[in-house]
Amino acid sequence: MNICRTVEELNSAIESVKLQHKTIGLVPTMGALHDGHKSLFIRARKENDVFVSSVFVNPIQFNNKEDFEKYPRDEQKDLAVLEECGCDIAFVPKAEDVYQQEPKEFHFGKLEEVMEGKQRPGHFSGVANIVSRLFLWTKADRAYFGEKDYQQIAIIKDMIRQENINIEIVPCPIYRDEDGLATSSRNQRLSKEARLIAPKIHQILEKSFLQKDSLSFNQITRFVEDEFAKVKEFQLEYFIIVDDTTLQPIHTRENNQGVVGCVAVWLDGVRLIDIQRYY
Repeated sequence: MNICRTVEELNSAIESVKLQHKTIGLVPTMGALHDGHKSLFIRARKENDVFVSSVFVNPIQFNNKEDFEKYPRDEQKDLAVLEECGCDIAFVPKAEDVYQQEPKEFHFGKLEEVMEGKQRPGHFSGVANIVSRLFLWTKADRAYFGEKDYQQIAIIKDMIRQENINIEIVPCPIYRDEDGLATSSRNQRLSKEARLIAPKIHQILEKSFLQKDSLSFNQITRFVEDEFAKVKEFQLEYFIIVDDTTLQPIHTRENNQGVVGCVAVWLDGVRLIDIQRYY
């Protein structure tokens, strides 16, 4: 595995690959790698000639300094996981190298006025800055993202439209632990007691799915809110049912092509997100 720590080293490695006319699959990460990441790595490895991944905790996408400082980091463990999964090129830069040029201010209109964008001002502009740079530096043919970060995928698709970047975005199903909890680097910060409670997030969403033919979307929303209120350890930040393309809230079933419920909840001082498809 070729470990690149500067943009110049990465450019050199990518140029060599492109001269051989090989396809590149990219999985951007912030490290603290887990089985969910591995599922993306396996797919990228299978579908491309060369598998590239990045490990970089992007400071400008955190609107909470404490959250940035507490984000788990273990570079040696992450590199071992990447090598185990067949990574060809690992990009592990420092912030001063990534942001030699000042960050650009991105705007995404209504896509960022709900959910994560509403709760975390500036977050998606920060995401778009690092992801756009990774796309341009790696010259990847495909990039892989987990659907747990559902809004992020829509934002990235809009970013490549704005920047006219030719790359295929590949959404991948959520990888869950055996008890149903969506895998996340943040899960590492949960206490043992909180980790036993956390699967209730998915359980509540699954229960709401069973109500989809008998309740209106507004009633489903109230059902979910009531279910979270029954678990005193949870602090529900939002639950919203949206169109799966525009991400705008929907309240009726008329002409809906795709419907997804998105949730953010605090547990043990850790913010967790998940989604539930209804149609």
